[in-house]
Amino acid sequence: MYELLTTEGRAKRGRLTTVHGVIETPVFMNVGTAAAIKGAVSSMDLKDIHCQVELSNTYHLHVRPGDKLIHDMGGLHKFMNWDRPILTDSGGFQVFSLTALRGKIKEEGVTFASHVDGRKIFMGPEESMQIQSNLGSTIAMAFDECAPSKADRSYIENSVARTTRWLARCKKEMDRLNSLDDRTNPHQMLFGINQGGVLDDVRIAHAREIAQMDLDGFAVGGLAVGETHEEMYRILEAVVPELPKNKPTYLMGVGTPANIIEGIRRGVDFFDCVLPARNGRHGHVYTDRGKLNLWNAKFERDMSPIDENCQCPACKHYSRAYIRHLLKAKEMLGMRLCVLHNLYYYNTLMERARRALDEQRYEAFAQERLEGYKELGL
Repeated sequence: MYELLTTEGRAKRGRLTTVHGVIETPVFMNVGTAAAIKGAVSSMDLKDIHCQVELSNTYHLHVRPGDKLIHDMGGLHKFMNWDRPILTDSGGFQVFSLTALRGKIKEEGVTFASHVDGRKIFMGPEESMQIQSNLGSTIAMAFDECAPSKADRSYIENSVARTTRWLARCKKEMDRLNSLDDRTNPHQMLFGINQGGVLDDVRIAHAREIAQMDLDGFAVGGLAVGETHEEMYRILEAVVPELPKNKPTYLMGVGTPANIIEGIRRGVDFFDCVLPARNGRHGHVYTDRGKLNLWNAKFERDMSPIDENCQCPACKHYSRAYIRHLLKAKEMLGMRLCVLHNLYYYNTLMERARRALDEQRYEAFAQERLEGYKELGL
């Protein structure tokens, strides 16, 4: 159940109650594609860095180690020792991004080759729901086609129509699965996904259509895949008002701290992105004044923490100089500390955003943060 606590402009402060705990929104979900955050970050670490929701990938876990194995191990929560909410994406984005499939998609679903061993795999709406059921995630995402944002209108319109039909099939299958007795999670939620490239009218029509379905939440997909930030913000301004205000809204795969601040402004509740972990693994760390590259020679003798105002494990115990040394020496600890810092920064940024919304000062908070990020071009 989603409770809308307060609003400021289009920005929303909410609370989603799930079988695995309460999610305070707006929220950033830490991306653990294969049930682990890259950078040697454990499920225990996730609690230390204030993570509320872990996100895993249906396709990757189906390929390895296999969703049936995870089911036999008691489900994803038990398998990875994480007792808080988990969202699994449907595998749709990976199916369409890892393989050249345009023109090979059928109404039933998609047949493609595994990127691990080349074996043929079929995935459609029912299969995606069954895999996510085996995983036992808190929130399952509908199987959709993530069409290229710059594809021609006719392709996008046909793709969106198929995605709508697939969503109806996903809901029917999820309802069936939720009625079974042997479920790892008998209360699995289902979010639908809005698509339509950068075509405002297609996006709006699709949002209105899926908003009529009895779903637990709605996502805006197919953004941050080549369009400009301005185009993304324009689509959000057009689409989010068409989705139910009393349900959570999820912007998939976005983004930078500035993108998130802007997304909250436009009514988004949920975010996820690989950027904080990926950048951390390369020694790029976030602060309120921008992004620092710890590989730079100027940090060689810098004994200050990454951010003097940060309480993450890296900033509480280590200096920029030491972390830079670890990175240059190719020690795993350097990468781990940078990833922990970045994820802590994202999670606590969301805490500050929620506090600002509670106190009806989000716009001032957003302006302050956006100005700060401009200092180093974040």
